[in-house]
Amino acid sequence: MNENYHVSASPHIRDKIKSSNIMLLVVIALLPATVFGIWNFRHENAWILVVATTAAAVLAEYIYEKLMHKPVTIGDFSAVVTGLLLALNLPPTLPWWMGVLGAVFAIVVVKQLFGGLGQNFMNPALAARCFLLICFTQKMTYFVYDGVTGATPLAQLKSGNVVNTMDMLLGNVRGTIGETSVIAIMIGAMLKIFTAAVLIDLRIPGSYIVSFVIFITLFGGNGFDPWYITAHLCGGGLMLGAWFMATDYVTSPITSKGKILFGICLGCLTGLFRLFGGSAEGVSYAIIISNLLVPLIERVTLPKPFGKGGEK
Repeated sequence: MNENYHVSASPHIRDKIKSSNIMLLVVIALLPATVFGIWNFRHENAWILVVATTAAAVLAEYIYEKLMHKPVTIGDFSAVVTGLLLALNLPPTLPWWMGVLGAVFAIVVVKQLFGGLGQNFMNPALAARCFLLICFTQKMTYFVYDGVTGATPLAQLKSGNVVNTMDMLLGNVRGTIGETSVIAIMIGAMLKIFTAAVLIDLRIPGSYIVSFVIFITLFGGNGFDPWYITAHLCGGGLMLGAWFMATDYVTSPITSKGKILFGICLGCLTGLFRLFGGSAEGVSYAIIISNLLVPLIERVTLPKPFGKGGEK
C-alpha cells in the first residue's frame, strides 16, 4: 500500500468559526444592554465605569501574558467580554477604580492563574463581582436611578411591596448597569440565537427559566401568580445571567442532558437564594456554585461509548 494516513488527536472535524469570532459576536450582542445602561444611568456617568473596567481587563491580560512570556491573546476578545460583563453587573455609582480592581481579579486570579481561556473553572466576571461584594459591600449595594437612591425592585418585592413590572421590563428602575432593561437584554439574546447557531444552546437558559418559575410558584407563597412571576423574571440579573453568563462555553456542561440538569440547578439555587436568603438577589452565587458542579454533572450525564452496551 502506497497510501499514507495522517493520525492526529481529536477533534477530527473542526468548524471554521474561531474563538475570536464567537467572542466578538457576544460583544455585539451585549451592546443593546450596554448602550441602554449607559443612557439610563447617564447622570451617574456609567460610561466611565464601563470603559475603565473593560480596558482594565484587556490591559491586565496583556501585561500578565507579557510578564509570563506567554502568547498574547487579547485578540480573541475574551478579555473584552469579561470586562464588559463585569461592568454590566456593577452599580453605576461604583468608583471606577473598584471596577478596575475587579477586572484585574477576574483576568489574573480567576482566568490566567488557571491556564487562560478554556481553563477557568468559574465565570471570571461573576467571580469578580462576588469578590467586590465581599470587599466593598456598601458600595456594591448602593443603587441610584435618576438621581434618587433607594431599594431595587427585587428588594421591594422581597419586603412585600408592590412593584411596577412595566418599568422593570423597560428598564426604568434601579439596578446594575446592564440588568435593568429586559427588552435590551432579549434583543442581544436574539442576536446570539439568530446570528449563528453555535453561539447559544437554548437548553441552558430554557431549563433555567422554567425551573426557576416552577420553584417560585411552589415556594414563593403566591402560587401561579403571573404578576409575581413576571416581577421576578424582570428583576435583578436573572435574564442577563441566563442568556449571557450561564451559557459560557468554558464553565457550562457539554452534554445535552448535562445542560438541562445545569439549568435546573441554576433555577433552583436562584429561587432558593431569592426566597430564603438574606439578599434579594442570587443569580451570581447560583451560577458560580453550578459552575463548580459542572464536572460532576458531566460525569453523571456522559453518554456511553458506542458498543459498551447498557448497565448490568
